Amino acid sequence: MITSPQARFDLLLLAVAVAGISLSGPLVAATAAPALAIAFWRNAMAAASLTPVVLLRRTLRAELASLGRRRLLLSAAAGATLAAHFALWLPSLSMTSVASSVALVTTTPIWITVLLWLRGHRPDRRTWVGTGVAFAGVVLLTGVDLSVSARALAGDALALAGGLAAAVYMLIGNEVRRTTSTTSYTFVCYSVTAGLLLVLCLAAGTDLSGYSAETWLKLLLLTATAQLLGHSLLNRVVRGLGPSVTSTAILLEAPGAALIAAVWLGQTPPWPAYPALGVILLGLALVIRAERPPGPVPPAPAAT
Repeated sequence: MITSPQARFDLLLLAVAVAGISLSGPLVAATAAPALAIAFWRNAMAAASLTPVVLLRRTLRAELASLGRRRLLLSAAAGATLAAHFALWLPSLSMTSVASSVALVTTTPIWITVLLWLRGHRPDRRTWVGTGVAFAGVVLLTGVDLSVSARALAGDALALAGGLAAAVYMLIGNEVRRTTSTTSYTFVCYSVTAGLLLVLCLAAGTDLSGYSAETWLKLLLLTATAQLLGHSLLNRVVRGLGPSVTSTAILLEAPGAALIAAVWLGQTPPWPAYPALGVILLGLALVIRAERPPGPVPPAPAAT
């Protein structure tokens, strides 16, 4: 069971991260910009905000210069899989029902458990059960609304692939973060993600400018909350808590977004949101209890 002071602190940071990503849905819904452009700008702004930190801190400049081919390629691969996650999932929202898209993209913890098993890691039975229980909570909230039309099935497949891409992204991050600081890793990752999404936006003819001041303000808020407080803190805690706990906690985004939308946008959450929150928390507790304290790893540079 995770009981060390550092692990408890990581769980606190994980709660902040989940709150950050829970703001993503309501903010995206309230932002008058194309979804792919929103994905680009949140990553580009995050990378830009980290640039002065990297340039002004000698230790970070030295770390980036000494990353080595393997860590640099892994960080870039993480950025590519994050870009794939956005590029696959966002189009699915217009091809299938939102309920189906959300339910299928949140299969990330299931994919992680399967991928770890394929790599020779044998998860505790409680990890399998907890992951299944937590995912059942998401299904309870979103409903099962799979359609048989060709377009809807294609959208379902894209959302499912988006969940797989997110799983690979998290597993790569878990590997890189063993020896790399959060700032250096996220700087390379977000830069690659933004670059790839920029290419996709240009190829698709997506408008990247001409927005109102209110829209730019919401993009800045999205970057500060969902990207920097959300994704960046997830990248920080995955080293200590492991990918299973971290990805399972992300399932709390669905009921969290519903509750935030109720307070901020006046959208009354569906009644399953409340029992779904309890079911997801139960599944997360099972996964946390199944995790053993991580073995000693080389100390990473201090995160910023």
